[in-house]
Amino acid sequence: MKVTLTNRRKWLIGAGAALLLTATPSFALFGIGDIVFDPTSYASLVSQLTTLQTQYNMLKNNIAHFSAKQQWQTALHALENVNVPNMFGETAGMSIALNTNSPSASSTAWKAATVTMNGSAPTYLASQSLGSSRTSQLALIETSDAVSPDCLTAVGQYRSVRSTNATANSSLLSSQFDVSDSTNSEVQQLNLLNAAEAQKMAEMQSQGTLQACLASQMTVANMEHRNAAVEDLNTAVFVQQQRSANDTSAANEGSTWDSYLP
Repeated sequence: MKVTLTNRRKWLIGAGAALLLTATPSFALFGIGDIVFDPTSYASLVSQLTTLQTQYNMLKNNIAHFSAKQQWQTALHALENVNVPNMFGETAGMSIALNTNSPSASSTAWKAATVTMNGSAPTYLASQSLGSSRTSQLALIETSDAVSPDCLTAVGQYRSVRSTNATANSSLLSSQFDVSDSTNSEVQQLNLLNAAEAQKMAEMQSQGTLQACLASQMTVANMEHRNAAVEDLNTAVFVQQQRSANDTSAANEGSTWDSYLP
C-alpha cells in the first residue's frame, strides 16, 4: 500500500513538472486551480478595445450634426418675368420669347421689332460684288437675324428653367439647413453634396448658353463697328483720290465733279 502511494506521488510530481515546462507565460490568482491570468492575452485584449474605442469615436463624430445651420443660410433671388409693352404690335411675341422656351415666338418677335427689307433689295444687291459695303451690310443683317432670335430663346429658356427648378432648389436648401438626425448622417450629407454639385452643373450649363449668346451678339456688334470704320476709311481714300484727279482751285471751276458721294 505504501509502495502504491509513493508511486502515485511520483507520477503527480512528474506530471506537474512537465506541465510547468510547457505552460505559456501565465500565473494563477488566489491559489492553484483558481483564475489564470495571461499577460499576453490581456495586452491583446486591451489593444482590441482601444481600436474599437477609436472606431466608435470616429463613427460618433461622423453622425454628429450641427444644430445651428441657419447662420449660413442666404436668400435666393428669383429672376422675375419681363413684360414688354406692345402698343401697336411692334413687340408681338417679345414677352413670350423672353419668358419661355419658344423659338417660334422669338422669331416672330424679332421680325416684328426690326426694319423690313425692301422687296426690290435682292435685285439691287445681286449687282453688288462681294466685299462691297452693301453686301457687307447684308451679311450683318443676316447674321443678326440668325443670332438674335436664338438669344431671345436662350433668355426665355433660362427664365423658364429657373422657375421650374425653384422647387428643387428650395428642397435642397431646406435639407441642408435641417438639424434633425434624418438628414445629418454621413451618407445623407454626402448625398446633399452630390445634389448641390449636380444643381451647380446644371446652372453652369445654362449660363454657358447665355454666354454663347453674348459672344454671338458681340460678334455682330464688332461686325457693325468694323464695317463702319472701313466705310469711313474708304470715304477718306475716295475723297483724296478725287481731289488728286480734279483740281478744286478757283481757276478750274469749269469742270463739274459728278462722282461725289451723297
